[in-house]
Amino acid sequence: MKTKGTLSEEDFKNISSAKELLSLIEEKNVSFSKVKKTLLYDKELRLLQIELVKLQNYVSSQNKRVAIIFEGRDAAGKGGNIRRFMEHLNPRSSRLVALNKPTEVEKGQWYFQRYIKELPNPGEIVFFDRSWYNRAVVEPVMGFCSTKQYEDFLVQVPEFEHMMYEDGVIIIKFWLSITKEEQAKRFDARKENPLKRWKFSPVDKQGQILWDKYTYYKSEMFTKTHTTYSPWMIIKTNDKKVARLEAIRHVLSRFNYEGKSEANTILSPDPNVVMRYYRSNINQID
Repeated sequence: MKTKGTLSEEDFKNISSAKELLSLIEEKNVSFSKVKKTLLYDKELRLLQIELVKLQNYVSSQNKRVAIIFEGRDAAGKGGNIRRFMEHLNPRSSRLVALNKPTEVEKGQWYFQRYIKELPNPGEIVFFDRSWYNRAVVEPVMGFCSTKQYEDFLVQVPEFEHMMYEDGVIIIKFWLSITKEEQAKRFDARKENPLKRWKFSPVDKQGQILWDKYTYYKSEMFTKTHTTYSPWMIIKTNDKKVARLEAIRHVLSRFNYEGKSEANTILSPDPNVVMRYYRSNINQID
């Protein structure tokens, strides 16, 4: 006799798909919420990644140029988001840009110069794991740029992005929002896990200490660089998996690609997770 609320070895032998497992969990009232959530996430991610492949085919066939920027505090989930976006894309027409600190030669160049050569070519999607917006937040917080360099950047960046917009480059800017408490938890996890310890840098260490300073420069960045042609989209990322799904949904919602109507999942992002920046909600964004 099978006990209510548990799964037997025989049950697992008879299961051939995640869908069957979910049905059995519900039928037997098994307390399996975390596993169920993971299975649902995996299913949704796969369906959305199928749509991303369709989108990439559209971008390639129409010679579109798409730049997707991921910004946010340390440990907000930039890399994890990008990996899920790129996992099944054709590497010939998609790439990651994650630049190291500038060389001495690059320090003497116009600030945007090293980013210009990384912009998408026709038919290409480029993912920026941090971008020229280093100068808006990280550099002034850590003292890596002068006050003049910072002020010049804020004046120039709207014009820089407007030139890209006029030339047909599609820019999608994400700010991944994380609470101070969640960031601290993720930092601790990095330090305790030998496979993730490399992620914890001296700059990360200052993230908690300089939290309020980061908040100030982040607020200034939104105020000075949010435009109708290049708006900021804020994603709540305390729940990493939800954030990944909703970020993908937002990108897909921006394009009318072939086969979109045949999608087997929702392509509109949850407005409680993904929101356009407005001055009225700035105090609610971490």
